[in-house]
Amino acid sequence: MGSVTRGTTNPNRLRRMDRWIAAAHGAALRRAGDPVAVDLGYGAAPWTAVELLARLRDVAPRVRVVGIEIEPARVAGAKPYEREGLSFRHGGFEVPLEGGERPMLIRAANVLRQYEEEQVAEVWARLCARLAPGGLLVEGTCDEIGRRHVWVALGPEGPRTVTFATRLGSLERPSDLAERLPKALIHRNVPGEPVHAFLRDFDRAWAAAAPYASYGARQRWIRTARALSADWPLADGPVRWRQGELTLRWEALRPAG
Repeated sequence: MGSVTRGTTNPNRLRRMDRWIAAAHGAALRRAGDPVAVDLGYGAAPWTAVELLARLRDVAPRVRVVGIEIEPARVAGAKPYEREGLSFRHGGFEVPLEGGERPMLIRAANVLRQYEEEQVAEVWARLCARLAPGGLLVEGTCDEIGRRHVWVALGPEGPRTVTFATRLGSLERPSDLAERLPKALIHRNVPGEPVHAFLRDFDRAWAAAAPYASYGARQRWIRTARALSADWPLADGPVRWRQGELTLRWEALRPAG
């Protein structure tokens, strides 16, 4: 179920998303008896699935990763990279796992960009329904070399948080991340919508924190986050802010109407 994507991929492209998943979901993966993570729509090359396995095993040594692609030729090309804990299957949003397994994690990066906004809720619901109890869906978008990401984290009940992540040394202003908003939000960056108001406030807080730039971009980002927390429901703190991340509750950015 679904459509073939462009398949663009690069090694290390999803490192920021993977790092966040390991921190936010590592404990749940360790608690699971036989945790399975799905790299959905991994693209023309299997690098992101290979890297996901390595990064998750640092925090959950028993995790297995299954790369799923709707293009059969991509699956065939990935088969030589299979190893213990890593396999590849043909499929799409139905998430076909052996024996009807339900994954503890589905990561869908740069998959829904080509879809219409009105299709997102249905895809989210379908993928969330495939999750194991305590599972997590992470769906979002990044640039070609992984400097800028925005993703939504969802549980079986639906969306929970939105995370903005960036390489701080390359950031001019936080609203530069707008071009990487996931499909559910990217067309909502207009006056009257919560995400537009948030990015406006993000830029203002960043500008006000300019004196902290002399201590480095990280300190400026942390100061910006502290200022935003007065008016916006941030879901993380300095430990994650230091990584160039900032996470909000989904309710704060939920599209209006």
